[in-house]
Amino acid sequence: MDVLDELLRGVDEILVKQELIKKLEEGRPLRVKAGFDPTAPDLHLGHTVLINKLKQFQDLGHEVLFLIGDFTGMIGDPTGKNVTRKPLTQEQVLENAKTYQEQVFKILDPDKTTVMFNSTWMSAMSPAELIQLAAKHTVARMLERDDFSKRFKGGQPIAIHEFLYPLIQGYDSVAMRADVELGGTDQKFNLLVGRQLQEVYGQKPQVVITMPILEGLDGVQKMSKSLNNYIGIADAADDMFGKIMSISDELMWRYFELLSFRPMADIKQWKLECEQGANPRNYKVKLAQEIIERFHDEQAAIKALESFEARFQRGALPDEIDEITLKIEGESYSIANILKDAGLTGSTSEAIRLINQGAVKIDGEKVSDTKLLIDSGAEHIYQVGKRKFAKVKITA
Repeated sequence: MDVLDELLRGVDEILVKQELIKKLEEGRPLRVKAGFDPTAPDLHLGHTVLINKLKQFQDLGHEVLFLIGDFTGMIGDPTGKNVTRKPLTQEQVLENAKTYQEQVFKILDPDKTTVMFNSTWMSAMSPAELIQLAAKHTVARMLERDDFSKRFKGGQPIAIHEFLYPLIQGYDSVAMRADVELGGTDQKFNLLVGRQLQEVYGQKPQVVITMPILEGLDGVQKMSKSLNNYIGIADAADDMFGKIMSISDELMWRYFELLSFRPMADIKQWKLECEQGANPRNYKVKLAQEIIERFHDEQAAIKALESFEARFQRGALPDEIDEITLKIEGESYSIANILKDAGLTGSTSEAIRLINQGAVKIDGEKVSDTKLLIDSGAEHIYQVGKRKFAKVKITA
């Protein structure tokens, strides 16, 4: 049961758990699928929640099928969208797909991973066969999807091709003869279509495992490049380290569960130690170094720590730093107002004077722009002089 516990670590939902147990008891390598539409060239840590789970299956001897949705990427995934998504060109999809492969093999073993493209079978499907596939699902079922339902009720247009997306994603499972499919919680409808279509085509239905959507650096919104709250797996080691150290102590434990390969027993022990008075910063360093080692190497992790400590004048960063949340109106807030409202200066004019004197730092970096604006959702460590520190989170 230890194996099952490890596979279910961090999982949001499993459909159906008993079916997974039966498949595992068959004693054969399971075909474990996860699909990614190459809609952007770079992956971030939010994407790796699924890839980490694939690695767990891979380490246990199962066959990992990494599906690049080059065909579905040209349709555009409508999940969570309130407007029709703009499809990508074939050239964009192929270029992004190449980058994906380079990045995922920083986690997965390339010799034990089968990379597949759904254009392999979809491009060979005739129009008549596509119509036959469409006949295996109903409009009523499609409208059970929350995003489709809201758009339909709200009078927002839904293009016919958008209904094809979950059908094709489901058919991928048929073509790949998947035993298990992983996806984010927002993909649940599409994953279940795969189960249904496999039964229609005479296959045993796949087990569906949904993983949580990882929150970004703000701890609220999902990690996203568009929200600028992400940690890219291609980020420089120093940038990775600084971003991880900026997350809240509470969010750190969620990152440990979903991103770390450390045993859960260790993580629970560390959390207990923090509750008993240990400094959470020390464990955040462990998390940052583990992730940097994964995407760079051990030496880069050591240098990133040294660089981070040097920026804070090695030893000058206190063990206890006040954590402050400032609620603002609008999308950004001036540095002078932040320093005043956080109690680091007595007034905005004092804040401006200290900035001009070079006495203000953000995350160890000296600030020179007195008109600097900080976006809502950002969280940083602010330092004034040698002794005043505060970790400040800006929220709307």
